Amino acid sequence: MSLHFKLMTDSDFQEVLDKQVKVRVFKDNHIVDASSLIVRFDERLVVTQSGVSDLMYHNRGECEFFELRKR
Repeated sequence: MSLHFKLMTDSDFQEVLDKQVKVRVFKDNHIVDASSLIVRFDERLVVTQSGVSDLMYHNRGECEFFELRKR
């Protein structure tokens, strides 16, 4: 079972990027990215990668990002 911790600040995103922890992304209360790594972020955009060529671009203002931690 995994726990969800909401990412809100730049330091939250940087910590997840540095630790290479998987994230889950929601948009309009739907999961749009279930288990990916953050590869880049700025104040408007978060780029996640779940496979070798599987990149997704998420608008930071429209989505919610959660760190996945195992119990």
